[in-house]
Amino acid sequence: MVTGEEAERIGTDLADKSWGSTRAWVEKQLFEGEHIEAVARLRGGWTSEMRRLDVHGPGGQRALVLRSFIRSFFVRHAEGLLTREAAVLRLLHGTDIPAARPVGVDAAAEYCDHPSLLMSRVPGSLRLGDEGADQRAELLARQLLRIHRLPVTAEARPRDYQAWTSPERVCPPEDTEQPGLWQRAVDVIRRDPPQFRACFLHRDFHPGNVLFTGSGDGLRISGVVDWVETSWGPADLDVAHCSTALALLHGVPAGMQFADRYLAAGGTLTEDPGDHLYWRLLDALAFAPDAEKVAVPWREVGRADLTPALLILRLEGYIKALLDRYA
Repeated sequence: MVTGEEAERIGTDLADKSWGSTRAWVEKQLFEGEHIEAVARLRGGWTSEMRRLDVHGPGGQRALVLRSFIRSFFVRHAEGLLTREAAVLRLLHGTDIPAARPVGVDAAAEYCDHPSLLMSRVPGSLRLGDEGADQRAELLARQLLRIHRLPVTAEARPRDYQAWTSPERVCPPEDTEQPGLWQRAVDVIRRDPPQFRACFLHRDFHPGNVLFTGSGDGLRISGVVDWVETSWGPADLDVAHCSTALALLHGVPAGMQFADRYLAAGGTLTEDPGDHLYWRLLDALAFAPDAEKVAVPWREVGRADLTPALLILRLEGYIKALLDRYA
């Protein structure tokens, strides 16, 4: 989800979606005397419909964000996803992780038209352009390390991580000129997962889920969003996911450098190259065959250059670079 220049004002209603029951539920979550003054669609999301709600009342103005699952796949899984995200946001409240504060959740759509989570709006906007990407990557590495170092009691631990692909599910591009490369990569993950030291994972940490404010020396991460996949697992997997996204967004070198940035920031990854390669490829192969699930929202916010052909070129180049370095 995004804010700022990626918001498209659509009035005080949601004409394109059923909204009556959801609006009534939202209004019950507001402070006495508050009302919804304006609604804006937030661009850049993929799994859900995101809306910014500008609220006015006796205490002044504030902005909330409403996440609603619309697609049938996510509606089926919404109760677990939204309940988990609300719990994680409560856990993060009061920590140094810049995240939203939960206001209300209707994970099973008992009251809303669709499963929904209402939360505070975090400031900032997406920064997905190539200019300044290195500086942002340094900040991303430090932020991810702070997430991994979050102390969590056994009772508050999120679920164990889930792999997003397997050797049997990998689908190489139909027109690939490098079938052998894909076979080598798939063979790497054709094994039991390596042993690892577990920590708190965002599990979907990448530039599309991080908001920034400022510029130059004043550039700061102002918010980390989309905590529905939060998990307990190896730091290598979170690093792998952000690395793949950076490779697709900015090119292979950006993806290859992120783990080094994470280590330089003080992070710890497995010392075994083969084990690290497993986690990196377990993530990268989940983006085959077309990486469209990330490219569509990225193009919505200005990265029209990320064509399917370019994404495949970068994904294959990134997989080759991983094999060359770690195999």
